[in-house]
Amino acid sequence: MLTKIHQTEDRKIVSLCDETLIGKKFETKDLQLDISEFFYKGKKLDEKKVLEEIQEASSLNIVGEESIKFALKHDLISKTHIIKIQNIPHALIV
Repeated sequence: MLTKIHQTEDRKIVSLCDETLIGKKFETKDLQLDISEFFYKGKKLDEKKVLEEIQEASSLNIVGEESIKFALKHDLISKTHIIKIQNIPHALIV
């Protein structure tokens, strides 16, 4: 799982993404998920560091089986927050 942090003056967005999904695009007839390197390709961090970064985030973007399992394990999301685009799980918390 990769963690990417996008920081502005007033917002912090944290993206969690399975490494194997970087650079891929998934679509349904209504939804599109573009897993760009710019937005998702971050660093591998240990669980404690990821949780620290998330605590200060204004939003959290989670993509992939491993990343979703991490978020569920730490009660960051519930199963009702998860959508699937071409069978790839995705959740967004604002």
